[in-house]
Amino acid sequence: MSSNTAIATINEVTGLVTPISPGSATISYTTNCGLSSTMTIYVSIPPSLGISGTNTICSGGSTVLTALGPVGTTYSWSTGANTSSITVAPSSTTTYLVTGTNIDGCSTQASSTVTVNAAPTAAISGTNTICSGGSTTLIATGGGGGTTYAWNTGATTFAIPVSPTVTTTYSVTLTNTAGCTSQASRTVTVNPTPSVTASSNSPVVL
Repeated sequence: MSSNTAIATINEVTGLVTPISPGSATISYTTNCGLSSTMTIYVSIPPSLGISGTNTICSGGSTVLTALGPVGTTYSWSTGANTSSITVAPSSTTTYLVTGTNIDGCSTQASSTVTVNAAPTAAISGTNTICSGGSTTLIATGGGGGTTYAWNTGATTFAIPVSPTVTTTYSVTLTNTAGCTSQASRTVTVNPTPSVTASSNSPVVL
């Protein structure tokens, strides 16, 4: 029998004890052979556990995952770490598991999946050498559908015409639909136009 059935109960036939709620109870049991046993049991519940942190990152990025449990809980991550917070930088979508153990030795688990989105691969094509007074068109590449463009000139189109008067570096930032970015730059060199001077002493051929 149990001194407190709100804490734990016992099957009088099999002797199986079933914990109900946190606390202590005295359990008495007599076998069919007349052997009796009495003990006090302490019932504890596993800690409530959660994980906070950004669960979507861009390729090459990282995030901090933090296990959330009651005071006194110890943690063990699937990465091998045993701190409450871990920094992860997966190259592909990965699920992280943490086990929390309270001071009574009861454990529970929580998991968090970090999704890795691909970043665009920005590049710029176009002539990178012009003559003074000339122009060229620079084209941003490496973005898919829905990609936005931001040039250091203020332009937001994938292609821009430029007519620099001196050697100038242009950069563009690509942002895809997942919010991942990539940047590229290209220097346009401006060569001076040669000057031609006619001399009055030059012979005239008729």
